[in-house]
Amino acid sequence: MAQALRPNTAGSLFATDGKSHPLQDTLLAVTLVLGLTAFITSFFHSLHLLSSWTGLVGILTGAYGQWISETTRERFGLILGLGAAAVGFFIGMAHGGLFGGVW
Repeated sequence: MAQALRPNTAGSLFATDGKSHPLQDTLLAVTLVLGLTAFITSFFHSLHLLSSWTGLVGILTGAYGQWISETTRERFGLILGLGAAAVGFFIGMAHGGLFGGVW
């Protein structure tokens, strides 16, 4: 009857192991914020510096977060942030790049 004492989280998308993961949660939040910022600013041609740099940093933090993530909830949010950061990065690169056409 041990299964009666534990909730069934095996099929849940937001399954957690019941432990605290402060570093992973911080990387998740940072990746989501950077990805959202890069994605939104990529719609404006003049903000290509912001979108390309936030996209690049979002990709790097998301990749490290994926490497050390421990739960499905963390991985799901990181993939969303990584995708938004990558789209923002690539559109920002198409609009002028990391250095604004200086090089």
